[in-house]
Amino acid sequence: MEFKDYYAILGVEPSAGEAEIKTAYRRLARKYHPDVSKEAGAEEKFKAVNEAYEALRDPQKRAAYDQLRAQGYRPGEEFQPPPNFGGGFGGPGGFDFEEIFGSAGGTGGGFSDFFEGLFGRRAGNARAAPRGDSRAKFAVPLQAVYDGGSVRITLNGRQLDVRVPKGVRPGQVIRLAGQGNGGGNLLLEIEYAAHPQFEVDGRNILYTLPVAPWQAALGATLSVPTLGGAVEVKVPPDSEAGRKLRLRGRGLPGSGSTPAGDQIVELEVTAPRAENAAQRQAYAALRDAFGGG
Repeated sequence: MEFKDYYAILGVEPSAGEAEIKTAYRRLARKYHPDVSKEAGAEEKFKAVNEAYEALRDPQKRAAYDQLRAQGYRPGEEFQPPPNFGGGFGGPGGFDFEEIFGSAGGTGGGFSDFFEGLFGRRAGNARAAPRGDSRAKFAVPLQAVYDGGSVRITLNGRQLDVRVPKGVRPGQVIRLAGQGNGGGNLLLEIEYAAHPQFEVDGRNILYTLPVAPWQAALGATLSVPTLGGAVEVKVPPDSEAGRKLRLRGRGLPGSGSTPAGDQIVELEVTAPRAENAAQRQAYAALRDAFGGG
């Protein structure tokens, strides 16, 4: 297998902090998302970005990867993981939890041999085990959490349709009778798959909305994506970076007496690049109007 430089894939330095890695992931995931990108090879780049983020967002995985990278491996160089390297991750040294990614949205799975060699094999590559209950972590796409319904997974070369309850929570377990190793039951522990646009806080969805300086200063009506479809949001005049707007009921569904969450929209004021003389002149006028240096 070939060694991969996950920092280079995300375009960050090895010293990058968690926030910088997350920002780089969001930017590239939006750029290469198959639903919006028309670039050649966008789907493969999208998968590579997701794989890099999965490796670097987890402190334990990142620390282990950094140890290997420090040995001087270069991208594309032939590589074999050291014996028992994956013991702590459910890999070759000690199989623990499988990771199953739904096929509808989310990270899309499809991790490389390099990733699986380091951190463990996903469903479909699991070693045979004696009959009994098998456990696996099931990374459910947020859209499926919001909508509920069926998500297709691949397990030991078979495709299974898993019914996901609307508003399912992390840590809940879905039981598939007779679908585990040796004919035992398969217990799927729910976690949420990473999303290129949204983060989750309880039942709330967090979204960062880029706004131009004049939109923040003068106010604007902008389109904002939600799991239920795009909605228009009014940005009040004199808004500052970091201001948060609440879209009530636009988060993850509730259950029983628990209400649905909200979508929290945080404003990120971004100045567009001046690409011609007129735009540079406009920035100069803005500087003079506000008494800048």
